[in-house]
Amino acid sequence: MPRNYKQEYENYQGTEASKQDRAQRNKARRMLEAKGVVHKGDGKDVDHKKPLSKGGTTVISNLKAKPAAKNRSFKRKSDGSMK
Repeated sequence: MPRNYKQEYENYQGTEASKQDRAQRNKARRMLEAKGVVHKGDGKDVDHKKPLSKGGTTVISNLKAKPAAKNRSFKRKSDGSMK
């Protein structure tokens, strides 16, 4: 069965909460790019030491660069947030 991207966007990616979280992740990436810590295409993710889902903020002291494989390996709940 083909994936229904339009429905997926309407039900998840297009919600206000998802848009705000995405904006915070993009802001974090831009902040570390400006400091020279990460670069486009380097295979690194920007990690929030205290996750946004647990009340963390997007400030330099809460950000670090990690390889994508390590940053995406956390166990997650059914709603996508970290356990």
